[in-house]
Amino acid sequence: MKYHPKEKMEGQIPLLTPYKMANFQLAHRIVLAPLTRFRSYNSIPQSHAILYYSQRTTKGGFLIAEATIISSAAQGFKNVPGIWSKEHIDAWKPIVDAVHAKGGIFFCQLWHPGRVSDQSFEPNAGLSPVSSTDKKCSPLIESNGQVLAEFLPPRRLNTSEISIIANDFRIAARNAMEAGFDGVEIHGAHGYLIDQFLKDEINDRSDEYGGSIENRCRFALEVVENIVNEIGANRVGIRLSPFSNYMDSGDSNPEALGLYMAKSLNKYGILYCHMVEPRMEAMEERSECTVSLEPMRDAFNGVFIAAGGYEKEDGNDAIAQNRADLVAYGRLFLANPDLPKRFELDAPLNKHNRDTFYTEDPILGYTDYPFLETIV
Repeated sequence: MKYHPKEKMEGQIPLLTPYKMANFQLAHRIVLAPLTRFRSYNSIPQSHAILYYSQRTTKGGFLIAEATIISSAAQGFKNVPGIWSKEHIDAWKPIVDAVHAKGGIFFCQLWHPGRVSDQSFEPNAGLSPVSSTDKKCSPLIESNGQVLAEFLPPRRLNTSEISIIANDFRIAARNAMEAGFDGVEIHGAHGYLIDQFLKDEINDRSDEYGGSIENRCRFALEVVENIVNEIGANRVGIRLSPFSNYMDSGDSNPEALGLYMAKSLNKYGILYCHMVEPRMEAMEERSECTVSLEPMRDAFNGVFIAAGGYEKEDGNDAIAQNRADLVAYGRLFLANPDLPKRFELDAPLNKHNRDTFYTEDPILGYTDYPFLETIV
């Protein structure tokens, strides 16, 4: 495909302005969102991920790796990557090196799915996944009706077990740094384990980890503290989705939950908070919404990343109106490995193919999306 740009607008497009994120100098505000792709066979990152991530790297660009499992006990899905062993560390190293070779900044998202776990493929198949509750999660169904996974009823974690999992997050963060990542993002969103503690529609505990907002947020903040103490606050971010009801993860007062977390995170001085827009209650359904992330953005002292079905223009608006410092792009970046260049040139975008999001093919729908060719 040949494209003849009408005008180069570099420097005039808010998303393409530079930004200093603590010790990291970013060339633009467009972030690769963490995107599960199911191509890490038997939990080991593969060599085809070198091309996938390096394709989406620009000098001074910020990338967040796909959700990465923190321990062998937390394997929730087949062929998602892990970071709990030396084999995982060694497999991630050439991928991280490829991103760094092109001048990118790369964070690893740390993940425990909790009750949202398809354990049929695991060595301990048949054992219950763990959660804040013993309430079963509904099946994971794609927008096309395909059932991606069904889940067993979970086992409610004992109070004494919670600190063990918080420590697993700490060890995973240390491993990520050994693999060469620049930092880690804690996955506290979209109905997975941390979110299962945060949300009162899931969390029905009566101990110090349930009931009040303060108690429901306790586990998340213990994970943050553990990781900060291990690798330093300036290398830690967290992703939250207080308004989401994905995987049955609704809350009766999401505004209060989001605000409490934003304020509480300031105690630890972490680098960033990555929050999903209220308009994205469900993963694939963007809707009009009268509430916003602005109170959380105002309350949090660090870098604020917004996500949730952004297109180019509303991303520009978010930066220009100071509603976010950075904007994370998922499907657009998946289908357009040169997304910042396309935004710069106001060029056409490849359309994503949902049918190949979660296949195991190392090329199809993964590294075969075309780049824009320009005439200089």
